[in-house]
Amino acid sequence: MRLHHIPGSRSMRVLWLLEELGLSYDLQHWSLTDGSLRSPEFLAMSPAGRIPALEIDDRAIFESGAIVQYLTEREGRLAPQPGDPERADFLEWVSYAETQGATLQSLNIQHIFLRPEAARSIPMMKLETKRLAVTARALENQLSDRETLLRSGFSAADCMMGFNIDALFRYVPAADYPALAGYRDRMEARPAYLRAIEKGGDSMYARDFYEIPDA
Repeated sequence: MRLHHIPGSRSMRVLWLLEELGLSYDLQHWSLTDGSLRSPEFLAMSPAGRIPALEIDDRAIFESGAIVQYLTEREGRLAPQPGDPERADFLEWVSYAETQGATLQSLNIQHIFLRPEAARSIPMMKLETKRLAVTARALENQLSDRETLLRSGFSAADCMMGFNIDALFRYVPAADYPALAGYRDRMEARPAYLRAIEKGGDSMYARDFYEIPDA
């Protein structure tokens, strides 16, 4: 089993889950900036040229949500099985993590990757920050009376969503979401999460918080 990985990217979700499942794997690092993700070798595994890709069972799987669902079904752990009353909740939160992730990606591009700074769009940054706050409020409500996304306990949906929270609090204040901040602290204290960070590298962020620049 080999995970294709970039520190701070969506592949951290899969790396964390592999550690939670206690599976043996190799880790291959790639770069966002050297063009290697457009190489024929990588495109054969992930046709959009995006991390992650997981080589497993004589094939490669791309898209973090698909990989997470495949691994939980393969191992029979960390996800409600079909027919379980929480199965729909699990699938909803796995997909919600990607909805939120798209907004985070847009903010990352605006705040970090666009050069020169004059190319940034202040209206877009404001709009996406408001959208992110809406997704954060829904999570705050979900976590107001529980420690994990599912009442039954920790699941792979937490690997999908928990990865987002470090990035989320770079753009919206953690003090506004106390239940979500507590959830982040619980997720980041898990031994498997700490092992994933040690093996896969920390986040890409240079600042604790990114303010929207003045127009």
